[in-house]
Amino acid sequence: MIYAADKGRMCNNILQFGHVWAFARRHGRLCVSTRLCYKYPYFRISRDPRHNPLRYFLSKTAASLRLMPVVSFDDPHESEESRRRKDDLILAHRNVMVRGWEVRHYDDFLRYKKEFLELFAFRPEVERKVAPLLERACGRLRIGIHVRRGDYARWQAGKYLYSDRQYADVARKIVAMYPDRDIVFYVCGNDPAIDRDIYRDTVPEVEFIFAEGNPGEDLCLLSHCDLLAGPPSTFSLWASAYRDTPLYWIMDPAAEITPPSFRRFNSLFREII
Repeated sequence: MIYAADKGRMCNNILQFGHVWAFARRHGRLCVSTRLCYKYPYFRISRDPRHNPLRYFLSKTAASLRLMPVVSFDDPHESEESRRRKDDLILAHRNVMVRGWEVRHYDDFLRYKKEFLELFAFRPEVERKVAPLLERACGRLRIGIHVRRGDYARWQAGKYLYSDRQYADVARKIVAMYPDRDIVFYVCGNDPAIDRDIYRDTVPEVEFIFAEGNPGEDLCLLSHCDLLAGPPSTFSLWASAYRDTPLYWIMDPAAEITPPSFRRFNSLFREII
């Protein structure tokens, strides 16, 4: 068994696990996410009996007591030769834990992406919860805006911490690209103090729906959108993976936005920081 000791928040965990899982899949090995053993009950994989708190406890204990080898990927500049040696070390053990955000198996991930997405299909109760919000936009262009604040005040020294006015201005520029479409925006984020009036005043001709769900429900809602926009984040990135939704990563909120500004998961996920 290969154990993925995930790091960070929910979608960081999913993508890190995806690299390890896909590598294991190619080599005919089983793989378990330690974080998913006890968190994030929104996905089909949470029903897998291998993902349970007891397995989490036993695997973490075995690793900490050095009863199970641990292979770490922490250096983004690590040589390919060093990475290959670590891959060989993983395969050499019956049970092993893989740690570190820098584990990368891009080609394996894309090869088994469809299977992985099936594991992370949303459970029916999550889909049912967001269905009424989606029905409100029936026949309209659905655009998801991911507002990321909280930890982004510190991450990358606050480089991608944007104000509501900046997000609203991004929405205004996107609307200008589709003058003949009836548009609805879904705004999801980790800031409970979003100033809703700023969005409505900046783009009064469209409807804004502000999500109030848990992270799984917000992710599900964004995954049903036709277009997505947000700062560089694994959250919006993973939302785009479900239906290959075009995603605009806001690198500069003052920049002009054109159709080529929106990109697909298969290229963007190689650029995640």
